[in-house]
Amino acid sequence: MEKIVRQDAALLEDDLRAFVDALADGGEGDEGEVYADALRRTLYAPIEDALGSKVGQQALPPRPDAPGGTAPLRPSMVYWAYRNYRGFPGELTDADDFAAIRRTAVAVRILLKAAVALDDIQDGSAVRYGEPALHATHGVPIALNTGAWLVTAALRHAGQPAAVAALLESVGRGFTGQAGDLASRTDVTREALLTAPHADRVRFWESVAALKTGTLFWMPLDAALAALGVRERDREALADAMRRLGLASQLFNDLTDVVPEFGGANTHEDFDGLGNRVFLELLDAEPPRTDANLSSADLRSYVLTHPKLDATLLRLAADAVELKRAAKETVHSVCRSPYSAAYFDLTIDRKGHLIDRLHRTLAERSGA
Repeated sequence: MEKIVRQDAALLEDDLRAFVDALADGGEGDEGEVYADALRRTLYAPIEDALGSKVGQQALPPRPDAPGGTAPLRPSMVYWAYRNYRGFPGELTDADDFAAIRRTAVAVRILLKAAVALDDIQDGSAVRYGEPALHATHGVPIALNTGAWLVTAALRHAGQPAAVAALLESVGRGFTGQAGDLASRTDVTREALLTAPHADRVRFWESVAALKTGTLFWMPLDAALAALGVRERDREALADAMRRLGLASQLFNDLTDVVPEFGGANTHEDFDGLGNRVFLELLDAEPPRTDANLSSADLRSYVLTHPKLDATLLRLAADAVELKRAAKETVHSVCRSPYSAAYFDLTIDRKGHLIDRLHRTLAERSGA
């Protein structure tokens, strides 16, 4: 199964490289060398930087004797959908469907990279996966323009009407979730969260996380299902599974802001806003203040010295494990073969195994 996943992932990398190469081959007519050189510096080079770097976590590490060779391979849920609903190599498949899936997979990757470029600007993150963020290398104006250009290019590249419509919906959901996240850094929302009942705080967090993070899981799958015309019942079940995976992923991210061995250099970086679930859980016991002017240092001190911190971390980590388990169970219920289930597990366990490891680490630390 790993060989098939690697083949599909390597094909996606090849298609993405062809997309980047076509930019330089397109030319700009008779505008002249000065104009062409300007575009290379302010558009094509940033695009290649955005699409060709910042690999992040690798589900399948490079292996010289395997498909893709030494290229970093990131399996795509788009290809999982194709394999589940249209078959594996050697089975009868539809050439038009496969062509649509190839274009959809490239479009999804482009959109994800556009989201990274824009999110890094909004979060003020100078580093992404150990490399300089796009705006740190090329400046904020060029990074903004590149991110916006990538969104339009992705939708144009997908081509297949149903897939484009699904991607448009995902883009809107993602921007809406980002707006909610940005709101948590404003004085008005900060003050409201500080005084809100626990249930309201959790609803706020889940709404933002489902749109902002859940969409990153949902978008590839939904676009592929739309392109393949998969029945609505399966689409609804898989949408719910991806929402759960998004919540599990966001819980993991929030927890690693507090746990040094997982957060590393990024530990405590998201305490400026009040979107971190750990902090929202701890507000029930004597909030530090009821005004919105809490500094990052105030938040850090409040969280790290809170008597219920360890118990809260363990409980939320267990919630993340359960969300991931339930999501995988739902996906397996629509898998048409054991091969499809194995393909999905290889694809999604990129972060899934870290969620489990975080929970084990916290349990061992607490003696549970």
